[in-house]
Amino acid sequence: MAMLLIKNIGVLATAVGNNAHGGAAQHNGVRLIRDAAVLINGDAIVRVCENGEAPECDNVIDAGGRLVTAGLVDAHTHLIFGGWRQHEVPLKLRGAGYLEILKAGGGILNTLTATRKATEDELYERAEKALNEMLLSGVTTVEAKSGYGLDVENELKQLRVIRRLANEGGFSVVPTFMAAHAVPPEFKGDPDGYIEFIITEILPKVADEELCEFVDVFCETGVFDVTQSRKMLEFASIYGFKTKIHADEINAIGGSVLAGEIGAVSAEHLIAIDGAGISSMAKGGVIACLLPGTSLYLNKDFAPARKMIEAGVPVAICTDFNPGSCPSSNLQLCMNLGYLKYRMTPEEVLTAVTLNAACAVDRGDTIGTVEAGKQADLVIWDAEDLDYLVYRMGSNLAKTVIRKGKIVK
Repeated sequence: MAMLLIKNIGVLATAVGNNAHGGAAQHNGVRLIRDAAVLINGDAIVRVCENGEAPECDNVIDAGGRLVTAGLVDAHTHLIFGGWRQHEVPLKLRGAGYLEILKAGGGILNTLTATRKATEDELYERAEKALNEMLLSGVTTVEAKSGYGLDVENELKQLRVIRRLANEGGFSVVPTFMAAHAVPPEFKGDPDGYIEFIITEILPKVADEELCEFVDVFCETGVFDVTQSRKMLEFASIYGFKTKIHADEINAIGGSVLAGEIGAVSAEHLIAIDGAGISSMAKGGVIACLLPGTSLYLNKDFAPARKMIEAGVPVAICTDFNPGSCPSSNLQLCMNLGYLKYRMTPEEVLTAVTLNAACAVDRGDTIGTVEAGKQADLVIWDAEDLDYLVYRMGSNLAKTVIRKGKIVK
């Protein structure tokens, strides 16, 4: 295999280990290695050097004294969808809320119509474009949810697109099944019936084709309550799938408490989380996937990240890229928002978009840090330190991106 050396790294900033970091470790677990070099063999890191040491290698990238980190991980996206929803913005500006728009047939149900009409190839091309944009900004692994089909044919279509993106496109994309994203028109007023339909008609087919790793559910007022969400996730576990939960985005109805009780890998959104939810997540070892871009776009409160970190809950920061509540795939912007709005330190932010995000998609043993034995996903930033990386707003500071040992930018 070809060897590659990245030398003359001003600061190599990386979390360490394979497990998510909460509490003080989210900050203190980051190493800042000066005058570093990284030796790559094929798709794996084989050596991390410091104090100006660097082995001989014919294939060399000179980092020019810049900052280097692990490749970023976006652990929450709704990547596969048809259409956009720019026509809903005037409704929001006039004060219409998320649930109000959904109840009127907009929101997720609007995207449902466009997604059902789109062919698999059309969905693939749209997602491929988005993934390439994300890759060029330093995001080397992306989680992608279904949830805009809400029937057998179209949920499977979305998940097959995700598989194609990995197999044909070569992207590092993690599939999540989320048919329990909204109640479709066919089951209007009958969420119990729809959950039963997912469990009996869609989930077995997803399992047969091995189309996902995770199952997610939207536990929220007007969508699915705790009892329905528990049923969905317990059946997912029976099939061997790992679980996630959209929780406490608008109201704290018990979704985050449920996440801790069942040991979900992650709970997501959490804008309205209360003390009981934070305590349950800490006890259950649940990672908090926070979505500051959504708070910004919807002009809502920001999740109480500091309270979660202080309680020992590992925090990840993700985009929530989707056509309605966050039509942005810019994880760097979310890092800046995490710094300014969550009041997280630069080290905490780095952990949030690398190791903790990697653990939120069950990849902590292979990606998320720059250590020997890990996959060679790295970013050379047009920045001299972490402070500058989270300080700049709206600019793409990724100068060189390496995924699986290959230079992609």
